[in-house]
Amino acid sequence: MNKTDIVSPENALPGGHTPVLVMPFFHRVTGDRLDRSFSGSETIYLAMGCFWGAKKLFWTTDGVLQTAVGYMGGFTPNPTYREVCTGRTGHAETVRVTYDPSQVSTETILTAFFENHDPTQGMRQGNDVGTQYRSAIWCSTTEQFMAATTLKGTFQANLLNAGYGAITTAISLANGVEFYLAEAEHQQYLEENPSGYCPVHATGVCLANS
Repeated sequence: MNKTDIVSPENALPGGHTPVLVMPFFHRVTGDRLDRSFSGSETIYLAMGCFWGAKKLFWTTDGVLQTAVGYMGGFTPNPTYREVCTGRTGHAETVRVTYDPSQVSTETILTAFFENHDPTQGMRQGNDVGTQYRSAIWCSTTEQFMAATTLKGTFQANLLNAGYGAITTAISLANGVEFYLAEAEHQQYLEENPSGYCPVHATGVCLANS
């Protein structure tokens, strides 16, 4: 199977019956449980290549209450990291970002998303090749969806002016799409491994160029 082709449901791995992350699990930076709820918060799910560096980008963003990494957009229930890496689960490496909209706007979160990877590469980011590295946004609200769609259009124009091609980022509502938390070693990976593999594939193009 070509790792840049989304697996069909009938050919996806069967997966497991239990989550791969044993709860309770506490965020290594904030100390909060990963299943903690925050009053008045919003959540958005962002896939932008390897989730280790992407997660750190957002946990250091003012107004972000919590981050977690996991797998989203596939067919295999409770997938392991090893299974996702085969390309036979259909999932993308994804960061769940929970934020306080009174402190940071959805547009600010999405600007960080678009400006910190190359959303034109399809099923890859740099040397990381496969469907798990695709660019995608899963929105929890229609307002998030509208903001993501608008910013995608703006960034597309800026990228074209800079010589890049079409944005391949898939934008959809998260309704009914399961987010599976990744294993403990992947949560806050760069906190435990500060010299760990953390490529940034930003284009250098900014949304503010319009």
